[in-house]
Amino acid sequence: MKTKIINAHVISPGVDMKKATIVIQNGKIKSVGTECKDEKFDEIIDVRGKYVVPGFIDVHLHGACGYDVCDEDKPEAIEKIAEAKLAEGCTSFLPTTLTVANKTLMSAAKKVAAYKKAGEKFAKVIGIHLEGPFINPSCCGAQNPEFVRKPDIKEVLKISKVSPVKLVSFAVEEKGGEKFVEECFKNGIVPSCGHTGATLAQFMPGYEKGLRHLTHFCNQMTKLHHREIGMVGAGFLIDDLNTEIICDKIHLSPDMLRLIFKKRPIEHIQMITDSLRCSHLEDGYAFEMGGLKVLLKGGEARLVEGGALAGSTLWMNQGLKNLREVTGLPLKDLIRVTSWNQAIELGLGKQLGKIEKGFTADIAVLDPKTFNVCAVFVNGEQRI
Repeated sequence: MKTKIINAHVISPGVDMKKATIVIQNGKIKSVGTECKDEKFDEIIDVRGKYVVPGFIDVHLHGACGYDVCDEDKPEAIEKIAEAKLAEGCTSFLPTTLTVANKTLMSAAKKVAAYKKAGEKFAKVIGIHLEGPFINPSCCGAQNPEFVRKPDIKEVLKISKVSPVKLVSFAVEEKGGEKFVEECFKNGIVPSCGHTGATLAQFMPGYEKGLRHLTHFCNQMTKLHHREIGMVGAGFLIDDLNTEIICDKIHLSPDMLRLIFKKRPIEHIQMITDSLRCSHLEDGYAFEMGGLKVLLKGGEARLVEGGALAGSTLWMNQGLKNLREVTGLPLKDLIRVTSWNQAIELGLGKQLGKIEKGFTADIAVLDPKTFNVCAVFVNGEQRI
């Protein structure tokens, strides 16, 4: 199958190219540049000046459209979530679990494996993100403290045998945290510090072992204080920490987003949605998350008891639009945080995250005014 996309406004890391032509062959990008008049194509698609960007990679999301990764009674959950993510321009993702019982995590892994075995009809699964259960009990946020336990690489590897685990969010200050970092790397898993009460001093032994990722930066981690800078301070002090950011302007205010992009190296920022099952649904939707009751009101998902902010309803394309409006930075710079940075950390930086010759043809087409998704290609196949 050979496809030509014409009249494309290509936005890729470091690239802003108008009236471009993209040639796709056998699922890969064959060329990006000027018109190819002498070749024959199975399909020619005119995108009429719309943005053509690398397909988004969301490394942190729990659900959408009424489904959660950890739903034990809904075998179709991963497929429904993957379909919703595709509608956001997301071509690859990490289904993210909650702090729940081991049997629930194993069930989630089986559903992920089944979706992959069935051929991944919508967005592709790179691997599983375990958010918890190895977190600090005092920093649970919307996670259920009933299921919190100490870092245990054996539990992670048992889950990974069912479906590969690629990222684990945990509290490094908990007993065995430093050793857990080492074990994660030995098994090809990215460790991330999240839901943590760590001081900078408690974090640094893990950092020295290679810990370089912070889960939903600023949320459920030690705050910046002038006598103890905590994990928020670490995120500003240490350049090479890969910091996840939720760009809904709720979890992080516009001013904080501006500060992050002014002080943090852009190559170490990763946009996420942290979306819940209420994503893509209307206000008033009530549900449970790891056994805790949550209500969506005013676009915010909060625990019914205590009012703690849970995950978001953010879409990836909306997040990019928000960043453009808030920071004013060029899209050719901002686009790094939607896919290529994630791909690099996951060992896929030569395959995903760029509109460039040799890369997988995972592509999203966006309306330049609204950032609405107009088309999505996965492995060169148009799926929207």
